[in-house]
Amino acid sequence: MFILSNLSIPEKRKIPAKKSGILGVLSRMWAQKDLQAMAIPGVIWMIIFNFIPMYFIIIAFMRYNVAKGVLNSKWVGFDNFIEFFTDERFWLVMKDTFGLNILRLLVGFPIPIIFALLLNELLSTRFKRFVQTVSYLPHFLSWIIVGGIMYNWLSDSGLITTLLVNMGILKEPIHLIGTPQYFWGILITSETWKEIGWNAIIYIAAISGIDPSLFEAAVIDGAGRFRRVWNVILPSIKGTVAVLLVLNIGNLLGSNFDQLFVFYKPVLYDVIDVIDIYAYRLGIENGRLSYATAVGLFRSVFAFLLLYTANRASKKLTDTSLV
Repeated sequence: MFILSNLSIPEKRKIPAKKSGILGVLSRMWAQKDLQAMAIPGVIWMIIFNFIPMYFIIIAFMRYNVAKGVLNSKWVGFDNFIEFFTDERFWLVMKDTFGLNILRLLVGFPIPIIFALLLNELLSTRFKRFVQTVSYLPHFLSWIIVGGIMYNWLSDSGLITTLLVNMGILKEPIHLIGTPQYFWGILITSETWKEIGWNAIIYIAAISGIDPSLFEAAVIDGAGRFRRVWNVILPSIKGTVAVLLVLNIGNLLGSNFDQLFVFYKPVLYDVIDVIDIYAYRLGIENGRLSYATAVGLFRSVFAFLLLYTANRASKKLTDTSLV
């Protein structure tokens, strides 16, 4: 028979309270010193290339002179912005920027999702890995290489042009890549081909994280492949889709400058003159650094507003947001 009074009950271990303020932050950083050491190079890179250059945004409000420097250049206020808004090419630039990027969003955004869904349905693991590897490879090619391929294939004597003529789609050989009415289609097709595998990675990862019991329950209920995709996979990855859609909407004023610069030529000015190319032409080629900075600042502010609006809409509609 045990006598409770003789039992020695160990005292409850006290958990030290978390320190607050700067000491708490430093304490947690020291406890995670290995992880912090891995993050430091990225933080330094961001400070050097993202934060320090923000100081020079002020030249958007100046008539910047390289010889005089930032401190001695003339302050002109919003004159550079007013000049941009009243430029005769302003609406053409906005049309090209929004038109091209909206088409990119409508075509290039859903295709990686469809590709990931199709890839998930492959039964052979070896063949699935082969398709994944092949689809990733174009991402690692520079746009210089891809541009060279496009120029060779789409010239008046190129492979694709010759094939289209032999099929009767084209009446005579033409330089497709130098023809404005075909240029947006070429841009979107080449970018989709290059990035489809890479952009599908995050969707494949999201699909692989779905609870297998959901698929088992769907099979027991008699759901076919299409119903499993519609009722199990898509609802499970909608958060991922929503976040990436928000990011893409926030980039509607951005452009793939590397791709556009490869195909950049005067004959295509009316269809390629997006904000990035316009700022490059005025800022670098014409030496108007203040004007180009004002154009870039306008683009950044407008992109932030788009991102904020899309994020709020996503929070209300899908209960998913960036923050």
